[in-house]
Amino acid sequence: MVNPRQAQELLTAVTYVGRRGRGRRLMALFACIYYAALRPAEAVGLRVQDCHLPASGWGRLTIDVSRPQVDTQWTDAEDAHEERGLKHRGRQDVRPVPVPPELVKIRRDHIAEYGTAKDGRIFRSDRGGVVASTAYTKVWQAASRPLRAASPLAKRPYDLRHAAVTLWLNAGVSAPDVAEQAGHSVDVLLRVYAKCIDGQQEITNQRIGEALAA
Repeated sequence: MVNPRQAQELLTAVTYVGRRGRGRRLMALFACIYYAALRPAEAVGLRVQDCHLPASGWGRLTIDVSRPQVDTQWTDAEDAHEERGLKHRGRQDVRPVPVPPELVKIRRDHIAEYGTAKDGRIFRSDRGGVVASTAYTKVWQAASRPLRAASPLAKRPYDLRHAAVTLWLNAGVSAPDVAEQAGHSVDVLLRVYAKCIDGQQEITNQRIGEALAA
């Protein structure tokens, strides 16, 4: 998984990709995947009304829809994206996600520079449609190519989400809290990320010792 410094460097590299500022327009989308551990389809569907972005401090995203790209033969809409509820949750469920000041600033700057679509979507194509997965994947591959030449890190945009969850777990955030913010069940979280939790034995032993001595 990429570390925070590498993630920041990749986000900067994204802004230099493509003509007419193509990568620059997508940088905030990748930032959402990393800093908030959103699934790419969740980040694509974000609307300005889903965001609480204070002038300082932590903010909050309220995630209630996902816009995965689908084959048009499987949807009645002309758009190749289908609006769905959150993965592993009921159609009407929402997921509040706290976001750090770094992402708050990135989001505020993005909205100030690019505005929003008519329906409030923060990220949109040149024609105002939903950003295609092929479009943001091409930008990501171009930005991450130098890093991938040296290692397999950050091969896909989704790897930013893996990096975020791994960072939270290794920082000592409880598994239930990480699962809630990332939209996992605790069972799935521990099964997928158990091998990513490294260097916690000393901290765990200390906490158990302190509890026994209380």
